[in-house]
Amino acid sequence: MSGCAVSLPELSGLPRLPQLPQLPQSDRTPALPKVSDAPPAGPLQTGNSFIVNAVEKVGPAVVRIDTVKRVINPLGGLFGRGPAIQQQQGQGSGFITRSDGVIITNAHVVEGANEVSITLPDSRSFTGKVLGSDPLTDIAVVKVVAEGLPVAPLGDSARVRPGEWAIAIGNPLGLDNTVTAGIISAIQRTNAIGEGQRVPYIQTDAAVNPGNSGGPLINDRGQVIGVNTAIRQAPGAGLSFAIPVNLARQIAAQILEKGRASHPYIGVRLQALTPQLAREINATSSECQLPEVQGVVVVEVLPRSPAEQAGLKPCDLIEQVDNKAVRNPSEVQVAVDQVRVGSEMTVKVRRGTQSTTLNMRPAELKSSR
Repeated sequence: MSGCAVSLPELSGLPRLPQLPQLPQSDRTPALPKVSDAPPAGPLQTGNSFIVNAVEKVGPAVVRIDTVKRVINPLGGLFGRGPAIQQQQGQGSGFITRSDGVIITNAHVVEGANEVSITLPDSRSFTGKVLGSDPLTDIAVVKVVAEGLPVAPLGDSARVRPGEWAIAIGNPLGLDNTVTAGIISAIQRTNAIGEGQRVPYIQTDAAVNPGNSGGPLINDRGQVIGVNTAIRQAPGAGLSFAIPVNLARQIAAQILEKGRASHPYIGVRLQALTPQLAREINATSSECQLPEVQGVVVVEVLPRSPAEQAGLKPCDLIEQVDNKAVRNPSEVQVAVDQVRVGSEMTVKVRRGTQSTTLNMRPAELKSSR
């Protein structure tokens, strides 16, 4: 009947299996000693970390740049030792800053390139045109013909502080879309790649390798704060440097406007001064009597230069540029480079025992290219 339990007849004629005896406790597998008494971990939380979120904002706009440079083979052609023209291939990174195909990268990535190919993370590929490059800051602008491309948000590098997160995205060693992370190790590294630089580099310990050049350095909010450009290797470690995005934005805007960057020039040769050097100069020269301090001394003033016209002289000790203290020649160079060509700037100098302030208007630095 439906809904009633049915009793099954007992099966007969089959022998019953004997019950196995219980093994004594000593014959069982011994329990393993407890390694940890920590409570069990909670369930894995779903969701992204801040690094994942930052990379998802910028990553789609980070591109691989492949270049081809044609060079003359001195042993080719007539001598029959290969083709007369050889092709050299290069690779770097860049990031899209405008949805109509404007890309920022390093000048050294595209220098001398006859062909430039741009590949997005979604595998779309475009032919790129170099609109202009600036070797002094190592910034270049490349353009592709496209619309609606993903764009990397630009941050404010003036707000970057040591100890903040730093995330590098690029194509190191040909490995596309590689992400590394670290911290901002230092800022305003004007002597990172030698004296006389015009760039106050951001230093980071995020791993950067060949092929990362031109790619973005981003913060934990998914904003570009720098353009990865240089590496200094040391035993067991390496240091990475990025061009601050505020400077990259300024240079890129000039290139977009007139095809080149404009740099101010005052026409001086400078020397870093130390107390020991000051003592040596004072002991051997009757022309210069310098204070025994750390500073910047004028070694030469070029004829008909803005510096000469303003009255700057050899042996002057430069203390400030536009009311900002300077401690080495690179800091003077960076301070001058922040002034528009033709705009007036002030230079405070110590001449002997007297301090004086000079007014000068930087001229435009003539390109050597």
